[in-house]
Amino acid sequence: MTASAAPPALLHAVGDRALAWLDANREHFRLTDEDRATGRGIVERLKPVGELAVNMRVLSREGVAGSRQHEASTRLLDFAWRDLLDGGNLLAELQRQEPMSPVPLEIYASLYELGHRHPGLEAAINLARTTVSWQALEMMPNRRLGVLNAERKIGLMPSGDREQALAATWLGRLPEPWTVQLHIAYHITHTVFHLTDWGADPDGIPPAVADYLARYLPAWLEDWAELEHWDLVGELLVVDACLPRPTLDADVWGRYAAAQGPDGAVPVQGKLPEGDPATVFDEVHHPTLVAAFASAMATSRALSADVAA
Repeated sequence: MTASAAPPALLHAVGDRALAWLDANREHFRLTDEDRATGRGIVERLKPVGELAVNMRVLSREGVAGSRQHEASTRLLDFAWRDLLDGGNLLAELQRQEPMSPVPLEIYASLYELGHRHPGLEAAINLARTTVSWQALEMMPNRRLGVLNAERKIGLMPSGDREQALAATWLGRLPEPWTVQLHIAYHITHTVFHLTDWGADPDGIPPAVADYLARYLPAWLEDWAELEHWDLVGELLVVDACLPRPTLDADVWGRYAAAQGPDGAVPVQGKLPEGDPATVFDEVHHPTLVAAFASAMATSRALSADVAA
């Protein structure tokens, strides 16, 4: 029996609450004085800033944000660029310190699409890309897709072949679906994010891969929802919304929405943690960012009449 689709109001409400929590807790995205002084963990601390930028790009692109979401997303984007990244100077400094790191490029790509520019950072990225080392960097195949996509987004010739990168991923080989484990599932989700440019192009998924996902994604969603792994469920819901014909399963979305706290935060697994606000932020910012992403994509697709019958 075909699952019924979740109502757009429920899909939108999840993102509205998530964005409100992210806005209320935005100071916790900031690098600490210790981070800056020691340099330890700066890349890890910048990852959520990049994820925040991706979310703001998705909300802007899909055009499904209400007035409250639009105001919050504008505040968050300005805060990320001006305060968290010092107008791009922090990314430029990181690129100079670690010239072979693709992290500044990956973070900058979404901000570039939203109109922000830093010529010094672009010059440092271009210099790194002239080296053989840049193309020889060893990384997960799905990460390679992300780097190629980021290069394309800022107007650079991709440093590798997209089809070859896809063929090297787990998903590109269409393996036995019962072999999916936690880390493989995350590789699947990110492969889809990069193939579709974070949901902008559902047709970016090759037909054979899209058919494979349409067949097996519902079972994976059910399994991880039963385990209450809400961070992964959120990412898999994004994958569903990226498919040519998403299901937007009402039952899974209902359970996902029920796991969200009244303030908008979403737990990684099980229930929301309690304790020091900064510690709680570190634990739940990712699943809450994912919830905002999933909501924007699913709401947009629900309103587009592309949902599978």
